[in-house]
Amino acid sequence: MPGSFSRLVHGARRHLGDPSPDEAYLSYHDVRVMRADIDSIKNDWLTDNAIAFWQEYLEREELNAFPKASIILLRPSMSFMLMQTADPLSLKEVLPNFSTTTHVFLPINDATDVTQAEGGSHWSLLLVSIIDGVSFHYDSMSDSNDREARSTTMKLEQLLGKRLRFIPMHDSPQQENGSDCGVFVCVLMRHLLLKRLLRADASKKISMSMKDSHINAKDGRKTMLKVIEERKKEGIRRRSRSHSPFRPNSAQSRSPPRIGDEQEQESGKV
Repeated sequence: MPGSFSRLVHGARRHLGDPSPDEAYLSYHDVRVMRADIDSIKNDWLTDNAIAFWQEYLEREELNAFPKASIILLRPSMSFMLMQTADPLSLKEVLPNFSTTTHVFLPINDATDVTQAEGGSHWSLLLVSIIDGVSFHYDSMSDSNDREARSTTMKLEQLLGKRLRFIPMHDSPQQENGSDCGVFVCVLMRHLLLKRLLRADASKKISMSMKDSHINAKDGRKTMLKVIEERKKEGIRRRSRSHSPFRPNSAQSRSPPRIGDEQEQESGKV
């Protein structure tokens, strides 16, 4: 299991005196990126939080450029909660309001134990077109998460009060190892969001097929790390500009670089 392997690696790192996986690396709006998340992006099975960061980035820096778009990137924790609940309607208070939403992206995980953090062994992507009543499932390992994706679709149907036609996308790009599934989810999410939904001609039908498409997982990991490093540097620049001579340097060094809205930073919310 990827989660168990990661714990062994983290234990070995602590023994060797390397930085703790629990060390905060970057505070980015509503997501706090930890050292463990960075490690997973480098060469492991992506953590929930790594995927949540990528969704936060897409929302804040890509989706914001399209104010008329009504697309939701549901976080892994919320997708898992929806899949596991017996009564989807009971989640209305904690889930986003889907009444005017056109599309929803949901990372799907095959974890079954709700008490185990970072459980499961495989990620896939569910893209629900509410306006078309269709649920597209992209799985980089054949139909490994078919049951979980169908279950989540059924739960979403109850929540929306609308039937959704489930379509397994058998032409989804396939991973070549056992750890790239989360990277495939992130790369696919960005491509489908930017190249298909946001850039599409409204007068034409959009093909959601990924036939003949290739995903380079190594490049995907490099891109995610580059985005994080650039925001970390920006956070350091902002912190140095706002440095107070009355604030101990040691206090600054314990907190990760922060990126957030200017108003949030001024009010101390970030």
